[in-house]
Amino acid sequence: MHFVVIRASVPKLELDSAFEQKNDIAKAVEDELEKAMSAYGFEIVQTLIVDIEPDAQVKRAMNEINAAARLRVAANEKAEAEKILQIKKAEGEAESKYLSGLGIARQRQAIVDGLRDSVLAFSESVPGTTAKDVMDMVLVTQYFDTMKEIGASSKSSAVFVPHGPGAVRDIATQIRDGLLQAEVTK
Repeated sequence: MHFVVIRASVPKLELDSAFEQKNDIAKAVEDELEKAMSAYGFEIVQTLIVDIEPDAQVKRAMNEINAAARLRVAANEKAEAEKILQIKKAEGEAESKYLSGLGIARQRQAIVDGLRDSVLAFSESVPGTTAKDVMDMVLVTQYFDTMKEIGASSKSSAVFVPHGPGAVRDIATQIRDGLLQAEVTK
């Protein structure tokens, strides 16, 4: 008799629902058994469905469905984590470049301030010199320091730079003209 109740109840449910509604199925069996057995003087207190045992192929299919769903969730979580890492890395690089730019700007401002102070001090110490004379001397000194650094570096390769009194003057003129043009465009 209880098999008839189960056969009548379970086909109405999807397999996942059958597992979830074991108590409802047990209650339906209990009600039917109570009706049938009360005529014989028996009282059904409770029925218990211990397990639902689908076919092995059905079990395998359910396990594959669950595994695929969990793999999808894991793939989504992994992709989200990678996205967050890339965003944080990009934010870090942007902040680093910003701070590097600030550092370079401060360095250049310090160089300009130092040059200005040096030019003023030299002009006051050596009567008759102009700011242009001092800047030419600073540029020539910078030029020789650069040549020294290039020669001292073990990783440097051949560098062809015009050399001679006229070439140094040309370099100084080019640098000065570049600074003056930059000053005009501000």
